[in-house]
Amino acid sequence: MTRVIPDRTTHRHEGELVVFLIGMRVNKIWRPDQWLPVFAAMTPMIVELFRDKESGLRGLRTTMGSRGPVLVQYWDSLEKLYAYAGSADQAHRPAWSAFNRRARKAPGAVGIWHETFVVERAESMYVGMPTSGLALATEAVPVGPRADTARARAAAGRTAAGPATP
Repeated sequence: MTRVIPDRTTHRHEGELVVFLIGMRVNKIWRPDQWLPVFAAMTPMIVELFRDKESGLRGLRTTMGSRGPVLVQYWDSLEKLYAYAGSADQAHRPAWSAFNRRARKAPGAVGIWHETFVVERAESMYVGMPTSGLALATEAVPVGPRADTARARAAAGRTAAGPATP
């Protein structure tokens, strides 16, 4: 079981940070031949990325919407994200090509989407939570006296926590 931290924590991070949202939407539930391969293609990519410590993927969170999954991914840099997406030697390019072939045969059966954010500053707060999200992808630290409010943490920039309190 994951240890719940009863105290207030936040994250600390220096350097570039990219948040990448990616998901799929099942539009025609009666076409599992179209959407199931898209759903199944994500696991090998995630396994591949986590095995390669230099890939740039720092962490992720998966949620399930009413029509499909959404992954929130945290990356070291935009360059590393694009390098993975464009690599002919890794799982993404073949999966993308397969999706495009299926989409031409059954347009609109399944949708995929992504949004990419290069983060200048980030604010986080976790209370009564295991280390998760951005804190899991970077570093979880106690909320310090100069980071007691969301406004203060956001103003602190990339190092959101300030000094740790005893």
